[in-house]
Amino acid sequence: MKPRIALFDLDHTLLPIDSDYSWGQFTTARGWTDADEFKRRNDAFYADYQAGTLDVHAYVRFATAAFVAQGAINSEAAHADFMRTVVQKNIKSQALELVRSHQDAGDAVVIVTATNEFVTRPI
Repeated sequence: MKPRIALFDLDHTLLPIDSDYSWGQFTTARGWTDADEFKRRNDAFYADYQAGTLDVHAYVRFATAAFVAQGAINSEAAHADFMRTVVQKNIKSQALELVRSHQDAGDAVVIVTATNEFVTRPI
């Protein structure tokens, strides 16, 4: 019998939010980024993504700059707060039940995302 794999996208599938976008809003609310500048640049990256012209390396530098500048201790503490105040309230029982049903069936469950690992690993 071949092993079965269940692939789930994290954002807008298991979570009804976009974890990357939500993290950006969260860090801006903390004062880690300038709200207007962050929105302008994020919108420009999203337009590039939609057009198929995204420079992924430039985007990753942009998306990680706020927590890199804060250092590990501040970033980890902020992320714990992000998990409590944003992510946990968006984890729906239906998503958990679906994942569990695949695990109970012996399927390998893989959650995929394009969002950086710092934001998504604890999720």
